[in-house]
Amino acid sequence: MSKPEIIVYSSTGCPHCEKVKAALKDWGFEYEERNASIHKEYFDQLRERKIMGTPATLINGKLVLGFQEKKLKKLLGITDEQAAAAAASTNATATTAAPQEQGDADSIFKPVTADVLNEVYDLVTIGGGPAGASAAVYAARGKLKTLVIDKAPKAGTLAITHKIANYPGVREELTGLELLTRMQAQAKDFGADFVRTTVLSVDFTEEIKKIVVAEGTIQAKSVFIGVGAKAPSSKIAGEEEFTGRGVSYCSTCDAAFYQDRVVAVIGDNEEAIHEAEVLSKYCKTVKLLVPLAQVKGEADLSGLESKPNVEIYKRYRLKEIQGTDSVEKIVILDDQKAEQTWDVDGVFLYLGGMMPGTDFLKDTVKRDEEGYIIVDDYLRTNVDGVFAGGDARRTPIKQAVISAADGAIAALSAEQHVNKRSKLRPQYS
Repeated sequence: MSKPEIIVYSSTGCPHCEKVKAALKDWGFEYEERNASIHKEYFDQLRERKIMGTPATLINGKLVLGFQEKKLKKLLGITDEQAAAAAASTNATATTAAPQEQGDADSIFKPVTADVLNEVYDLVTIGGGPAGASAAVYAARGKLKTLVIDKAPKAGTLAITHKIANYPGVREELTGLELLTRMQAQAKDFGADFVRTTVLSVDFTEEIKKIVVAEGTIQAKSVFIGVGAKAPSSKIAGEEEFTGRGVSYCSTCDAAFYQDRVVAVIGDNEEAIHEAEVLSKYCKTVKLLVPLAQVKGEADLSGLESKPNVEIYKRYRLKEIQGTDSVEKIVILDDQKAEQTWDVDGVFLYLGGMMPGTDFLKDTVKRDEEGYIIVDDYLRTNVDGVFAGGDARRTPIKQAVISAADGAIAALSAEQHVNKRSKLRPQYS
């Protein structure tokens, strides 16, 4: 079978582009990258095809817009099992000929080896985000043999956050990936191990817990479930059809495609407001639709209210996205629930409704109707020795600092469980 011709149109700073490239690399496929934010000719090539965003991947001439894992696998002719096996083989044979900068996420995470499968860990944390990394810091510092598993270290909610300015103790602005890598490097300094692989299933019925991955079975005396959240499968009418052709989820990636055009931004959170602000620097008009009367959390509209090219509509909801080859109109319900149709060139979606990525657990621990794991104040599940936190449990608000706090509590609870202590032992020094 001949190698497929793969071209990836990307943009600098595009998290979805990184997901596409990482997947192709894991599956063992070579590709040509064309960065549309650096080379105008590639930008123009996309515009000529009425493609209004990145990533745009061509596989033997067939187009995949955004990061659509199933469609990529289908065009490459590989199954889920073949992709998992290829990723495991790629990780196992990764060369160290070009050592990476200390602290980089790729250098922290290693492939699963026979030594990993032969070990019985004191604590295994599933998920390497702020909850899992914080748990690893506390557990490893508490002398627990600790392992962190993550299938995509650079693809979590914090890792793809463009800017963090409110994390306690970190005075400078930095990207989410930079903050997360610092947490992971700190845990590694205390002795935690990190592996990149996919958890296929778990068995918590025995004292030694079993975590099945593509390479074999990992064993642990205690487990912390710190997986992130994912977008729900339900989409707005027209969203999937026009993704990459006027529907976007990232201003960093796609704002330049909408120079002097009219776009709608849909959302009520801090990310939506930040993205509207970025787009206002490029677009003729930015229409921000806030589904409710107020924005969520610490989001603040005052900066946008003074911009002459930004229009804010509260209690306006997006019903449908319409067009032929690309987005041309949106159908909205206004604050009186009357239907209106607006002409727009693009739609940027930042709607809430993230769901926990806990489906792999099935019925091994108790979860609520939306998949959130049920825990007590010490983050203990209904299974002895199994803990959960971060976006895996229901919290009043989702912030990195809250997930990190969950990791600390869970690690101290795990230390109590492993060492059979009557009380939690806090770390003071």
